[in-house]
Amino acid sequence: MAEAEAVQLKEEGNRHFQLQDYKAATKSYSQALKLTKDKALLATLYRNRAACGLKTESYGQAASDASRAIDINASDVKALYRRCQALEHLGKLDQAFKDVQRCATLEPRNQNFQETLRRLNTSIQEKLHVQFSTDSRVQKMFEILLDESSDADKLEKAANNLIVLGREEAGAERIFQNNGVALLLQLMDTKRPELVLAAVRTLSGMCSGHRARATVILHSVRIDRICSLMAVENEEVSLAVCNLLQAIIDSLSGEDKREHQGKEEALVLDTKKDLKQITNHLLDMLVSKKVSGQGRDQALNLLNKNVPRKDLSIHDNSRTIYVVDNGLRKILKVVGQVPDLPSCLPLTDNTRMLASILINKLYDDLRCDPERDHFRKICEEYITGKFDPQNMDKNVIAIQTVSGILQGPFDLGNQLLGLKGVMEMMVALCGSDREADQLVAVEALIHASTKLSRATFIITNGVSLLKEIYKTTKNEKIKIRTLVGLCKLGSAGGTDYGLRQFAEGSTEKLAKQCRKWLCNVSIDTRTRRWAVEGMAYLTLDADVKDDFVQDIPALQAMFEMAKASRTSDKTILYSVATILVNCTNSYDVKEVIPELVQLAKFSKQHVPEEHPKDKKDFIDMRVRRLLKAGVISALACMVKADSAILTDQTKELLARVFLALCDNPKDRGTIVAQGGGKALIPLALEGTDVGKVKAAHALAKIAAVSNPDIAFPGERVYEVVRPLVRLLDTQRDGLQNYEALLGLTNLSGRSDKLRQKIFKERALPDIENYMFENHDQLRQAATECMCNMVLNKEVQERFLADGNDRLKLVILLCGEDDDKVQNAAAGALAMLTAAHKKLCLKMTQVTTQWLEILQRLCLHDQLSVQHRGLVIAYNLLQADAELAKKLVESELLEILTVVGKQEPDEKKAAVIQTARECLIKCMDYGFIKPVS
Repeated sequence: MAEAEAVQLKEEGNRHFQLQDYKAATKSYSQALKLTKDKALLATLYRNRAACGLKTESYGQAASDASRAIDINASDVKALYRRCQALEHLGKLDQAFKDVQRCATLEPRNQNFQETLRRLNTSIQEKLHVQFSTDSRVQKMFEILLDESSDADKLEKAANNLIVLGREEAGAERIFQNNGVALLLQLMDTKRPELVLAAVRTLSGMCSGHRARATVILHSVRIDRICSLMAVENEEVSLAVCNLLQAIIDSLSGEDKREHQGKEEALVLDTKKDLKQITNHLLDMLVSKKVSGQGRDQALNLLNKNVPRKDLSIHDNSRTIYVVDNGLRKILKVVGQVPDLPSCLPLTDNTRMLASILINKLYDDLRCDPERDHFRKICEEYITGKFDPQNMDKNVIAIQTVSGILQGPFDLGNQLLGLKGVMEMMVALCGSDREADQLVAVEALIHASTKLSRATFIITNGVSLLKEIYKTTKNEKIKIRTLVGLCKLGSAGGTDYGLRQFAEGSTEKLAKQCRKWLCNVSIDTRTRRWAVEGMAYLTLDADVKDDFVQDIPALQAMFEMAKASRTSDKTILYSVATILVNCTNSYDVKEVIPELVQLAKFSKQHVPEEHPKDKKDFIDMRVRRLLKAGVISALACMVKADSAILTDQTKELLARVFLALCDNPKDRGTIVAQGGGKALIPLALEGTDVGKVKAAHALAKIAAVSNPDIAFPGERVYEVVRPLVRLLDTQRDGLQNYEALLGLTNLSGRSDKLRQKIFKERALPDIENYMFENHDQLRQAATECMCNMVLNKEVQERFLADGNDRLKLVILLCGEDDDKVQNAAAGALAMLTAAHKKLCLKMTQVTTQWLEILQRLCLHDQLSVQHRGLVIAYNLLQADAELAKKLVESELLEILTVVGKQEPDEKKAAVIQTARECLIKCMDYGFIKPVS
């Protein structure tokens, strides 16, 4: 019974294969393989499944199946040839050559085998030539690099060539096989920065996407050596080593691009031990005095990127648990560093912020309350362990640690503020004689007053303290920080005009002082950053933001600081983004329902009030001023900041600003010219869901009206497609759907490669869906997009397929009253009928209204619609004599005659010419004769 069923399944698989349904065929053959033990049938099934593998481009599976068929029958020519084809695609030309050689021996007269033999022989010779030339090039490069007498130009050229070679799979393998790792280690031993950089970058290329090679390189170079190299002062070397370590981590953690088969798969080692070792070394780097500030930043960046889960739906958070148990105290030590104390570790302006972000990410990655309680207890023990009445330095470090946690997981920070002695210690430090103590205490107060409830507590308790410090201190750094504290407390009411905390005009005075400090270049950048932070709070007030956009020197000073954040202080990114969101009013505003306002007034509840300067005309004016001041170039630099400080929340703020700036079509040219189009792409691909949607909407606005070749030069244009397709989701609002369709219409009109990309992103069902839409503009935009898409062969095949109403929908849209919809639908139909005769015949079968609609098109008032109608008529006449006869017997002949006999007119030239071509076609068939 089982054998009979296996034969039946084989036949079923053969039928599926003939119908080109290779997945179903594979399934049938696989089921049959489980039911039979007959060797001849087994060989046939494996051979057939190998054919399916070739068709679905699963070459590893195809080679494996063909090998099993050959194990049963070594002279199975079909199996040998199929394995040869699979091996050729896998790049194993020598093995493929042996298989086809055997085929040619078994069937010497088969021309196909002889041709394949010749082709593979040529390919192998070329590969060997390249390989030998690559080997000699690799040797020569190392000779130049290791020769101390080589001149600088030769050295630079050899180093760059080696890096490029390391990035190519074949080149990386040749370097690896030619003792390259040992030679690269020699380069690193020279201690010359340019040679160390070349060696590290080459190793990065060799590790990328190759787990086995990455494992060997990690063990050869050793993790302690990699970390000590990352710890150097040289920023370029430190960053390059960080990239090398990231490439190793990616390859070891399974992001390996290669397919491993058989023996190769068995050779790949278990990588968990290596990954744990890397994590331990990175955590040790955080608290080592030997590590530079730059190296500490890179270690924090790597931990931020690789420890917390990227997707919370993945259950396993063991890496986070391990880091909390073994490294949280080390991270807290970094957060609690006070630059003015002698015991401080080497830091950059970004180090403490990166550590705060890591604490936040680790805390967010915990899955349950017991895990969070354990995390909190470690923090509490660390902070309370620092309190010491005899040692003021330890107390300062404790408060600095609380301040750092408040910049990370705020709920945890709030709980720690409730610890006995924390708030008291803050107040005591404010009154200290040491300026370093005051500095830490004021910063801690600022971070503690983020929520309105806590701010009101500090307003009653801390404002007088801050004012006192502001008046008495001579230190500008403390003055600015106390001012920011006052700014923050003053803005606790948010955008609500009726909830102002301070007296009328106070916030404007504070803002004026902040702007003054912002423009003062003699003050150090870290202190000026606090002025930006102050403005981030104060610009919630409409008077302040209106004054700020008119202060061009202050605006440009802020933009310059934002641009410099790419290389220096990145902690400013969030504050600048917040100011720009406030100035453009691109934050979410709750809709005010009049009935609820009346109810609130009746029950004597507070009703939020809108400031007069938050109305649309004021916002538009602010946007124009920002664009004029050069906001786009600042935003473009901020997007490129490659650091954990550019958080998903910051990216969302930047996306909101871009969307607000793109609102007016007249401004979009300026945005494109200053690189806004390119800057938006990464924001649309990474970040929060809201941020990605906002960035995609801004991209759609640009793509709808700009030349894509200018807005998104080179290969970037293909990255724009996916965000726009996501905007077609029915959960997005109508405006987003409409502008995404306009953008896709513009892109699909550029090239077939773009149309193919849109098709592969599965946009076609969504575009068709909007062609059914009741909303006139959405239906028009979708039809125009389809008009461009039908130029693609795969889209045409969808129209040719049986069992769908695509063609019928396009024909019926040609009969709509909306001229623009008619124009687009007629264009699509004209191109479809020109491409396939089968569609001309199908057109007459899908709806009985086709002839009436065609006649209406040919008599249309709008010349472009009429021309498209006449082109459809010509395509139908040309397609089939019987169909042509049917058209001639209808009223269409009369229409063609009337149109074709019109007096020559420049505007109507194309219409008249097409009508005459239709009549000539009818004469060719002999249906009509010319009248002399």
